[in-house]
Order: sequence, then structure tokens, then C-alpha cells
Amino acid sequence: MELPIDHFRLLGVSPSANAEEVLRAFQLRLDRPPKQGFTYEVLAQRSELLRLSADLLSNPAERQSYELALIEGSSGLELSSNREVAGLLLLWESNASFQAFKLAKKALQPPQAPALGSGRESDLTLIAALSCRDASIYEQACRRYASGADLLQEGIQLLQRMGKLVEERKTLESDLEILLPYRILDLLSREEEDEKSHQEGLIFLEDFVNKRGGLEGKRNSEKIAGLNQNDFELFFLQIRKFLTAKEQSKLYVNWYRRGSEDAGFLAAFSLIASGFSYRKPELLQEARKYLRNININGFDPMPLIGCLDLLLGDVKQAESRFRSSSDEKLKDWLDNYPGETLGALCDYCRNWLKKDVLVGFRDVEIQNVNLDDWFASQEVQLYVEELETKGALGIAKAGFSFLSSLAPEQEVENNLLNNLDEEADLPMPGGALDGTLNKKSFKTRLHGKEAFLRSDLVKKIISKYYSTFDFIKKSDLKSFILKRPIYTSAVAFIGLFIFGTSLGILTQKKSSENNLINKISNPELGKSKDINIKDKEPSEISSNKEILSLNNSISITSLNPSTQEIQFLIESWLAGKADILNGSESQLLSSVARVSLFNRVIEERKKDKLLGQRQIIEANINSINIVQRSDKRIAADVELNYQDKRISSSGEILSETVIPSLKVKYIIGRSKKNWLLVDYISGN
Repeated sequence: MELPIDHFRLLGVSPSANAEEVLRAFQLRLDRPPKQGFTYEVLAQRSELLRLSADLLSNPAERQSYELALIEGSSGLELSSNREVAGLLLLWESNASFQAFKLAKKALQPPQAPALGSGRESDLTLIAALSCRDASIYEQACRRYASGADLLQEGIQLLQRMGKLVEERKTLESDLEILLPYRILDLLSREEEDEKSHQEGLIFLEDFVNKRGGLEGKRNSEKIAGLNQNDFELFFLQIRKFLTAKEQSKLYVNWYRRGSEDAGFLAAFSLIASGFSYRKPELLQEARKYLRNININGFDPMPLIGCLDLLLGDVKQAESRFRSSSDEKLKDWLDNYPGETLGALCDYCRNWLKKDVLVGFRDVEIQNVNLDDWFASQEVQLYVEELETKGALGIAKAGFSFLSSLAPEQEVENNLLNNLDEEADLPMPGGALDGTLNKKSFKTRLHGKEAFLRSDLVKKIISKYYSTFDFIKKSDLKSFILKRPIYTSAVAFIGLFIFGTSLGILTQKKSSENNLINKISNPELGKSKDINIKDKEPSEISSNKEILSLNNSISITSLNPSTQEIQFLIESWLAGKADILNGSESQLLSSVARVSLFNRVIEERKKDKLLGQRQIIEANINSINIVQRSDKRIAADVELNYQDKRISSSGEILSETVIPSLKVKYIIGRSKKNWLLVDYISGN
């Protein structure tokens, strides 16, 4: 065997050392043999090799000849087979750990493998273990963490194959586990061209988080890779910027399915970031379900879902989401916004995207968040058209609710300039994934951050109109509407609808008066399919819940409905929902709730039906408190006595829930003449 070392390094002296210094070093090496458990035989051979080197370097003639050979290019020491192990031991002692490990590993493999159970096998295995660990430590010091981890992995596999040195193998395994975060960071931070290393880093990352029990570290995470929760969050903050939005969303979805609630929140953000950046609105729809399913105390998803509604063209629904938020500061900010409501929603959405959503991705640029470009995208326009056949009509109808109060374009720009540098005391639900990551836990950040939410309005989004055509001419939605015939048709339809409705008012009024007289004179007519709640006394409403089973639809048309009327509307919703989920048909639900809520119940029933199940629900109102009221929106806190049973097709009770005091907030909105249930939030 040829050792890649000279006599000076073998003995541990400088090439300029004199004979006296050589002999002193030789004696020190003899007095300090390694104590890791080597055999007497290899230690004796070590002493003999040191003596040969000392004799050569202390003899002037032999040393001069040897130095001349080194100058001429001679390198390495040729050793006989009986001294190879001792040579590898000295090579390791000379800080040539990498070479010592590779040569020891090679010597343990056929055809050079020593006899099983021999002292030679034991010594070579020990040299391999010690040199492997030292070589890895050196690689880590040079910030080559992946290389250091690979060396440890080689050493562990070698010791497993040899079946020796259990304690040394555990030490290597512990070192490898502690090195895991650095290994992941090393692999993910490499050049984009090194796709193999990047994919390897993603695999290690996913496995690491799974072992921790999710992002929250539910499985005694301090014993995994030596990181407590705060250390892990610092590490996670570092690696996010090396991952694309698509890569992150895939990871978060997998972790969420394994039970990590924080991953569900981050999955929503990464899907939104990817969808907004690459003009894929379908990803925003997918993100919505994760925001809805987040069950963290104090987290309010309404403003965030409202931003998604806005980006998908439903301005009216977006405002409803904001108004139904439990955050009073947010609603105060919205009410006191210096511009118009639509501008406030756009301002909030833009800042939310820039400060919270589009951060921490390798492939997402956040320098300019332009909503105009988003709505001008053909992909977005086509997708919006397909959403429940709304298309531009949905945007037009939602936008018209704001048109009569919108300021002229110049006034909007003036408001912008006057308020550009002001800060709004507005909490940003959901929190930010920025530099605060190392200070707070994931859950705390989800609902604790206050963000600056004032920036320039989307110029020319929409301006005050004095006629429908003037609006189209001035609005920044002009191109969005005129590019597609359906948009113009939507505007024309609305105009014709309003015109036709106005012509029929007098006739309808006369007819309704006659019908009312007939109902009073003939009690049997009280069982007609349309009951107008405003014609009934509150006491009659509260005492006649059975009327729900006799009628297919109801309506509340009072400008200022009473508490009893609101209660009747909610009871109608509960009764209709219970009927449908029990497998019956009910037209009642569609007359008291908006289409999206009705469809949600229908979808739930479809899923139950596929499973061969049904639900028996009984919900009675214990108390109701109107907490907010305006001419277009009412919020009510309701306490329910709630029970449900899930029944199989064979009649077996699969699950049962009893909640004596379930608190639910119901949001009721005015649509045309009728009041409809818009949304509800359990647990508020």
C-alpha cells in the first residue's frame, strides 16, 4: 500500500525541524498512542513506523537524499502488507481523515477483506469509523454539509455491514441527524441547474417535517435534528426562499393531510401566490377550501376569502366577507376609508398580496402587484366567465352596487396623494411570514400582526358614472367588459330588467293588495306557496314554526325586519337544511339563503348519498341577539341547542353529536326586495 503522506507529516514535524526536534517529536508520539481501543499488534507496528521516520530524518545523509527525492516529485510512502493498518492509523492521526477513511473502506472490501474476527478487521473498522467522523466534521467546517452527511452515511452503512462498533455507529447516526437541516439547506440553495440535488433536498425536507409531526413539531421535535420549535422556524424561514410556490404548495398540502393545521394555512398562501403570479385563477379557488377549514382560535378567514372573491370578480361577495369579519378594527377601517369601498377592497387586497402572500418564494416577484394586469389576463377572464355562468355579468352586477357613490377619477387620485404616507391601524388577519418568524410561533403569527395597508389605489378601476355608457367609457373595467360580447349583454340585460320592473310596479302593487285581502277573508289561502313575513305579527311568527313544513318558500321584505322575523328566517334555513341532509327535498332553502349557501348544502348531501348515509339534525334557537344592523346587512349572534346523527343505509348510527349551547353568527343581506341568509360562522 502507498500512503499519500511523507515522513515529515507522518511524524508530525516541520520540514525545517532539526535532528533534536525530530527525536523529541518521536518520543512524544510514542508516549501518546491513541486510546480508542486498537489492538496491541497495530500499536506496535505504529511505533515501528514512527521509529523508521525518526531515524531517517535525524540522519543528515539519509535526510538529504530523501529531501532531494521529494523535490524531484517523489511522494507517498510504500508500506508492506503487515504495516498497512498501522500506516492508516498514522494517516488518520496526521489529519488526513478523508484519505484514511477511503483506504480503510477499500481494505475492508473483497478481495482485500481481512479474516472475520481478526484483529486486522477490528482495527480497520475502528479506523474507518474514526476517520469518517473527522472527515465529516472537516467538510462541515468548510460549509459542505451535504458532503459531510454523505460521508457519515457511508460510515454508518460500513459499520452495519461489518456488524461491529455499535456505539460508534450510534454516534455517527446522531451526527447525521443533527446535520439534516444543514444538509437540506445546502442541497436546496445550490444553482438551479443542479436539479438532482434540489430534488434530493425536497425529499429530505418532507421526511424531516413528517418526523417532527408537522410544522408545529408535535412529536417531541427537540429530539429530532436537535432543533426546538424556534430553531426550526429560523431554519424554515431560510429555506423557503429557495423553493418555488408550486413546490411549497405540494409540500404543505401533504403535511396538511397528515394533520398539520399550520401547513393548511401556508398551502392556501402558496396556492394564491402561484395562481396570482402565473394567472391561474383555479388555484385561488383551491386555496379557498384550505382557508375555510382552518380551525385556529382567533383566526378570522373572512377578509382573506373576501380578497379571493375580489380577485375572482365578485365584488359584492367580497364586501360581504369583509363586513362579516369578527375584526372590529378592520370594519372601522373600511368604514372610515378616505376613498370608496371598492377602492378600499382593492387597496387591502393589493397590500395583503404584497406583504403576506407573495413573499418567500424563489419564483415570485413582488415588486409590483398590479390588479389591472390580473383582470386584463385572458386566462382570468375566461375562468371568471365559467364561474357559475357569472362571467362579466357577475362583475357588472357586483360593481353596480357601488357606482352611485363612486368619486370621479381625479378625486380618487387626489385622495391617493393626500393619504399616501398615512398608516392605517389595520390588523392583517393571517399574519405575515417575514422576519418575525424567529420570534413567534406559527399560530401566534396567524392572527397577531398589524400591517401597513395604505398604498396607491388601482387607478381608473371605476369612476362615478352618470349613465351606463359614461361608466363604460370612463371605467378601467372598460376593456374587461368590451372585450367580450357577454359583458355588454349583461349591462343591457340589467338595464332592461330595471326598466321592465319599474313598469310592473303599479300592477304588482294592486295585485298584492287584492291577494292580501283575499288571504285575510279566506284562511285556507294561508297555505299558499308564498308567505310574506311582513304581513304577519311577530307573535304569530314565533308561535307558528310548523308553517315551515306547509310552504315551499318564504320571503322577508320589510325594510327594517324585526328580531322575530330574523329568527323565523334562520329557523327556515335550519329546517330546510335538515330536510335536505336527511334525504328529503325542500324548496324552502333556496328562498331563504343565497345560491352559494344552498349549493353548499346540496354538495354535502351528494357526498353523503355516495357514502350511503344521511344526517338527522335538530337545531333549536335558545337566544338571538342582533349585533349589527343597516339597510343592507344584519348580523345576529344566535345560541342553538344542536343535535345531529349520521345514519347508514342500514339504519346504523355512525356518529352522534350533542351541543347544548352552540354559538353561531348569521349574516343576513338584502337582495333586491328580500332578505337572504348570506353566510354564517360557527363558534363566534
